[in-house]
Amino acid sequence: MTTAPVILQVRVVPRARTNAVTRDAEGKVRARLTAPPVEGAANRALIDLLARHLGVRRADLEVVHGTRGRDKPVAVPGCSEAELAERLAALPGSDVDNAKRRG
Repeated sequence: MTTAPVILQVRVVPRARTNAVTRDAEGKVRARLTAPPVEGAANRALIDLLARHLGVRRADLEVVHGTRGRDKPVAVPGCSEAELAERLAALPGSDVDNAKRRG
């Protein structure tokens, strides 16, 4: 019996200065990517970055929907919610959180 993959909600910021995965003050995951949002480059960069930080294979991760938006649910199979929470706890907090200023 296979279990359903855990869904990780990620806010993507393309064309950033460096690639980084952080959590904001509310615990939401934010991925800053140097790749532009053109022809799926940012989605591929997101999968590479998350795979490295979460310790899973790139082939296991999948953007469920929202491939053209900034908010992306990413399926993380083979990982329980507790394991994912533990891996996310190791992520650094964000130094700058501009989300509150935007409407």
